[in-house]
This record gives sequence, structure tokens and C-alpha cells, in this order.
Amino acid sequence: MKELLLVEAVNDALHVEMERDPAVMVMGQDVGLLGGVFRATAGLQDRYGADRCVDTPLAEAGILGTAVGLCMAGWKPVCEMQYDAFSYPALDQLINHVGRYRWRTRGKMSFPLAIRMPYGGSVRAPELHDDSPETYYVHTPGVKVAIPSTPADAKGLIAAAIRDPDPVVIFEPKLIYRLARGEVPEGEHIVPLGKARIAREGSDVTIIAYGAMVGVAERAAEALESEASCEVVDLRSLKPLDEDGLLSSIAKTGRAIVVQEAPRVCGFAAEVVAVLAERAIFDLRAPVLRVTGYDVPYPYWQLEDAYVPSEARVVDAVRRVLAA
Repeated sequence: MKELLLVEAVNDALHVEMERDPAVMVMGQDVGLLGGVFRATAGLQDRYGADRCVDTPLAEAGILGTAVGLCMAGWKPVCEMQYDAFSYPALDQLINHVGRYRWRTRGKMSFPLAIRMPYGGSVRAPELHDDSPETYYVHTPGVKVAIPSTPADAKGLIAAAIRDPDPVVIFEPKLIYRLARGEVPEGEHIVPLGKARIAREGSDVTIIAYGAMVGVAERAAEALESEASCEVVDLRSLKPLDEDGLLSSIAKTGRAIVVQEAPRVCGFAAEVVAVLAERAIFDLRAPVLRVTGYDVPYPYWQLEDAYVPSEARVVDAVRRVLAA
């Protein structure tokens, strides 16, 4: 084991997978000479050359469209979208091509394409650098989606994404790139897609979160220690979703809230609530509540503390669920 920051764990995963498999390559804006704007790809071009760590033009649709052809030619590209909201031009390629190729070939063609991007706010960044667009990707058939909240999971989920025969999008919470520090296994490390993690054991209420919101949920649970025993579930994988893991926690606690940074309407929290309504209705002792961002464009940095779900908002939701 070694202790790494989350962004260092991302870098470690890419080094290990590129060393293990010569078909793995990285491509994106500034990923080579600069090592990425967050230095997540530092050292890759020096070690593996400009043919396997490729600096691309500023054209997200071109990055992903090129990766489609590379996949069909036998490569395993890892595309970096420099920021969350920069990825929207690439949705055309993702929806119309990336998500459909295995379906078009009836499973005869694998499509091992990984797409990485930093996401989320609270970093005092300008507009178009703070979005949480995970629902667009989860809603696309044929595409898997993972979001780590710890360095070990960042390394393990990226490795799993690269090795998966389906395309996988990995959202990396930029807020905790250099805040989350933890032990990470050396060498090869896999965290299976579709398996949630119990971040904190509890018996009275389940707080479901992912990405940077896991830390918010854990701090809220700690603040409530004298009032309630809160279990924190880190989804890690949004698609496939670990429904059985969620049901197991709800069967124990009987109450749940879901925390997401994205706007409320049609956010991923709504999908989680729907699953619980369909499959856990007889275990629930109270309505499931959501703590989310608001249905407005992400605000300028002077207002973002009021926009992003806070420990206080989670604590309030837990108290309301317990009183229901």
C-alpha cells in the first residue's frame, strides 16, 4: 500500500494500465506535454511516447469520434474531457456512436473505451467548469458510469473501466483531487463496476451519496452521532447500480435520503428514489428525501456555497426523515 491523493491515484492507474497493456492509450487536450490541467496524466508521454499519450486539438467531439475509430482498430483509448461542461459537444458521438456499437454488432464487437473527466464545483472556478452532468451519461444506453470518492476507488474504478468491454465514463470529483488522501494498493488494483461501498455503518437512516458528496454525508453523520446512527452508502457506480446493496441497507435502517450535487429535476437521486419505491416500499418507514443542487445554472463562485449541498442541509433532511 502507498498513500496517495485522489489525483495521484488516477495517475497511478493510468501508468499501471498502460504498462500492462500496450493497446491502452490516453488522448485529450494538454494531456501530454502539460500532463493535464490537474496533472492527472503527468509523466505518461515521457514514459510511453507521443503515440500513446496524444495531445489533441480543442475539439471534444473530435476526441471522442477519433476514439471510436481507434476502438474499432483494436486500441483501448482513454479520453480526457478537460472539464465537465466542456464534454457537451461530445454527446453527439457518445449517444449516436459510442453507446450503440456493441448493440449494432449484437455483441460481436467489444468497445473498451474509457472517458475521464473532472466534475463538480466548490473550487471557485469560472462558468462551464463546475457542472455535474452525470445524468446525461447514465441515461445513454450502452454506457456505464462510475464516480470515485476515495483514492483507492479512483485507481480501481479507472482500471476496471479500461478493462471493461463496454464504454465507461469516469467522473472524478475535482474538489477532492487534492483533498482526499488514502492508502492505495500498489500495482494492479480493480474495483468492480456495479458494487457500492458502505462508507460508514449505521442503523437508523441511510444516506446515499457519490463523489464529493460522500464526504459531506460522512460529516453530517458524524454531526448527528448523538441523535441518530447514520449509515453512509457510497454508490461508486451509477450504472450498473448496486440495487441489492441499497436494498440491504434500507432493510436495516428503514429510512433514506439521497445526496447529489447536480440540479434536482431528473437528477440521479430521482432514479435512486424510484428504485427504492419499487423494490423497498415495505421496508421504508418514511418518505425518501433528496438533498440536491438547485434548478438553475451553476452560479458564480460568490454563491456556490449556497448552491452545493452542505452538511447542514443533509443534517436537516435526516432530522425530517427521522421525525416522519
